[in-house]
Amino acid sequence: MINAIATPFGLFLRYIYDFVNNYGWSIVIFTIIVKILLLPLTLKQSQSMKKMQELNPKLKEIQKKYAKDKQKMNEKTMELYKKENVNPAGGCLPLLIQFPVLIALFQVLREPQKYVFTPEVYATVEKSFFWLKDLGSPDSLYILPVLAAATTYYQSKMMNNANAQNPTQNTMTIVMPLMIGWFALKFPSGLALYWVLSNLFQIVQQYFIMRPAKAVKEESN
Repeated sequence: MINAIATPFGLFLRYIYDFVNNYGWSIVIFTIIVKILLLPLTLKQSQSMKKMQELNPKLKEIQKKYAKDKQKMNEKTMELYKKENVNPAGGCLPLLIQFPVLIALFQVLREPQKYVFTPEVYATVEKSFFWLKDLGSPDSLYILPVLAAATTYYQSKMMNNANAQNPTQNTMTIVMPLMIGWFALKFPSGLALYWVLSNLFQIVQQYFIMRPAKAVKEESN
């Protein structure tokens, strides 16, 4: 299944490369187009997070009021979700749908000589980009790994504000950036470049979606 998705992505990246004749800029353009194509799913996920953020004050009231009666707390919580027409798992489905796509993109940028170019053509491609000497190798200056970890942390922090009371998500806010930073240290910098650009795109999108909910929260305080 992953190969079935990765192959057309590889062909698309090759088409972009043939047009711009620069591997680094091909990845930049490729990232922007992919994020735009995935925008409906990411918007749905972000809107679900936004609704959960707006419900946080009411959820905290329920938790405080029924702290000694877990069953009643759960009943009142589900009543609130039903009343507000909110699915607490609504942000998960779009993410699950995107997951095979993300794995396919990972494969394409990890093995461009398999999915984008033939090995012979890949050997002739200019793979330097700004400070990066070879997009097929890890960033020797560690700039992209640091940026990948930092942008992943910031993006996760923005999204998890909607469920700040969830200790599991708070833990993942720390674990995920470290894991992504480690991947960026070990894998080709072309993949790390895609991850950083994708995170920046998501951060900007998340800012404009979550800003109204933040304003409502500040007014209620």
